[in-house]
Amino acid sequence: MKIGVVSLGCDKNRIDSENMLSYLKDDGYELTGDPAQAEIIIVNTCGFIESAKQESIDTILEMSEYKKERCKYLIVTGCLTQRYMQELQEGFPEVDMFLGTANYHVLPQLVKDLVVGRSQRSYTNDKDVRHFSPRRVLTTPYHYAYLKIAEGCDNKCTYCAIPSIRGKYTSRKIEDIVDEARQLVKDYGIKELILVAQDVSRYGADIYGEIRLIELLEQLSQLDVEWIRLLYLYPENVDERLIDYIVSNPKICNYIDIPCQHISDNILKLMNRRVSSEQIYKLVDMIRSKGDFTIRSTFIVGFPRESEEDFAKLEKFISDAKLDRCGFFAYSQEDGTPASRLSGQIDEDVKLARQDKLYALQEKIMLDKMRARIGSVVDVLYEGIDYDLQIFYGRSMYDAPEIDTKVYFVADSPLEIGKIYKVKIEELNGADYVGRVIENQLPKEDL
Repeated sequence: MKIGVVSLGCDKNRIDSENMLSYLKDDGYELTGDPAQAEIIIVNTCGFIESAKQESIDTILEMSEYKKERCKYLIVTGCLTQRYMQELQEGFPEVDMFLGTANYHVLPQLVKDLVVGRSQRSYTNDKDVRHFSPRRVLTTPYHYAYLKIAEGCDNKCTYCAIPSIRGKYTSRKIEDIVDEARQLVKDYGIKELILVAQDVSRYGADIYGEIRLIELLEQLSQLDVEWIRLLYLYPENVDERLIDYIVSNPKICNYIDIPCQHISDNILKLMNRRVSSEQIYKLVDMIRSKGDFTIRSTFIVGFPRESEEDFAKLEKFISDAKLDRCGFFAYSQEDGTPASRLSGQIDEDVKLARQDKLYALQEKIMLDKMRARIGSVVDVLYEGIDYDLQIFYGRSMYDAPEIDTKVYFVADSPLEIGKIYKVKIEELNGADYVGRVIENQLPKEDL
């Protein structure tokens, strides 16, 4: 039977989907990326915030339409089902089976049971049960892959439902992570490893009694990869030792993704963030003093009791710090979280107005910083051709896939996808760079 998987949400969810695909493929199922051709469709949902929940619900409804054609069975799994299993069963009679977030290793058998009419309609699981798997069918281009180094979260931010969905923070063993990375390099020729977890900066504290992120990076750096990128480093765990190590290791991208969430001490305290305004300002200054870094962050506006003064402090920080990349999210009042019970909830139109104001400010900052790179030479990982523009494109070490800036460029000789080339930046095209290859690194016999 042909099975199609629709994956929603974050990169960690994508890895779960890739694990599912591997289990199913190894059991003899044929995989398809076209839901119209699938006899079984699996939707791996996100349930983090309201917009993500709505996207998941819309996708379930969209995929259920295929049951009028070729599809015989619709399965829904992931964070939304883990969080709202009972409600989904009652609200979606068209779904044949619901799974939580930890049953993927037995998915082939559950599918067999479904086909022969022996399955339950729902399978719940303990959110703290872990089944880390190195088995993957990549859904990214083969030159980069996400690598999950931990699951769950212990930070207990008052706005966040992740601990109730994904459970306690659990690191994988260093040797297991390195073995999986080695296999990805062998099987796919991976050139960029992107380390993800809810909090990458806390890696190892739970199983080794101390943070061992640098030790993990040291071992991954021995592999035949060009870049290693770190996503989601909580500010309280980013210290000078880590930044110095990143600077000293040419394989670690000078790219720091630090979700600060706010700058007002009042709001940070209400969020249960373990960092102060002063510490955030000092952290940004310290990183900048070490070299040419891209600093990315996320912020929540309209958090309960966020006053005009609190918002003004955040606006001033964005203006002063001049971070390279920022995401701004209107606060989502999530069921069961402490923040959802706070008095002083902010009107939706106020949240959106504040969000728009910060995006407008950040857009100008970002473009000014990008203009400053015109004339510079950067290493670019070649990713493909934009056939509409008739031009090559890729990313520099300062840009993560799918969320950041692209580099469009021309070249006078053949290129190979997944290779890194020296590109001189000549101009901007909106929020992207345009340049020219000045040094072709392909061996002469390949030209």
